[in-house]
Amino acid sequence: MDVSTIILIVIVLVIGVAAALIWVGQRVPKDDEDPLTARLAEFTQRGETVTLEDLEMSQTFSERVILPLLKQFGDLATRFTPQNALQEVSRKLELAGKAGTIDAPVFLASRFIVAALVAGGVFVIFTFSFIKTELSSALLYSLIGAVVGFFFPQLWLDGEIKKRQTNIRKAMPDALDLLTICVEAGLGFDAAMSNVAQKWENELSLAFGRTIREVQLGKVRREALRAMAERVDLPELTSFVAAVIQSETLGVSMAKVLRIQSDQMRLKRRQYAEELAHQAPVKMLIPMVVFIFPSIFIVLLAPAAFRLMGSSLGGG
Repeated sequence: MDVSTIILIVIVLVIGVAAALIWVGQRVPKDDEDPLTARLAEFTQRGETVTLEDLEMSQTFSERVILPLLKQFGDLATRFTPQNALQEVSRKLELAGKAGTIDAPVFLASRFIVAALVAGGVFVIFTFSFIKTELSSALLYSLIGAVVGFFFPQLWLDGEIKKRQTNIRKAMPDALDLLTICVEAGLGFDAAMSNVAQKWENELSLAFGRTIREVQLGKVRREALRAMAERVDLPELTSFVAAVIQSETLGVSMAKVLRIQSDQMRLKRRQYAEELAHQAPVKMLIPMVVFIFPSIFIVLLAPAAFRLMGSSLGGG
């Protein structure tokens, strides 16, 4: 058995383990629900009396054997992850609005899984396809693919954070206008925020809705607002929360504060749009140099080059 075959077997095993971890991530019950408890509740609803052994045997082989083993493997891998890294990933998932769909250990594991998948795919392509290369070159390309695959989930997460913050920045002026109208009409600030959360379906309305639920569960409103600002980490929203808390402390009219904040947010949104417009020529320069300018040069200089080649200067 040569070295390339051994490496291929190892890569296949890594890909198999990665696929198994992905399958476990999809099969893990939500909200830490125990599958055995869920099965017991199902039998209870039917009115059947079963023993613990019968209850365990009613599960599939994957739920009884494979799933617990893979979960233990994932827990073992989590123990070697630094706590600071987990906290930082949890914070970024919160900023991206993905905290309810994926947790930090799963995201960190996905980075290694994607790196292994990309490395294995690149190695197979450069070893067994029509672009077959030497083993050392295939290993080098696989290493590069592993690095790219490892950082790809992080780039995706940063893009989701930026996308969410942009959506909230665009929605804030209109949301503050609606808040101002509701407060001036006689509603309280909590009722106005709840109205905004019910009227729209965007990231800002979801943030308002979560804040209102926290207040209804007994959290102090200023603390809930500060937590919302930390979950978004947007200067405009942080300024709005600080103004609302200050108005409560000083007894200033809430409607007046909201009106001022709305005008400021609209001005900041206009300035942000102007900033993006000024950046457009610089961003267009790269595709122009790479794609447009060479075509123009070919169209303009090709006839002259052909004439020059056909003349005496060209050796014809």
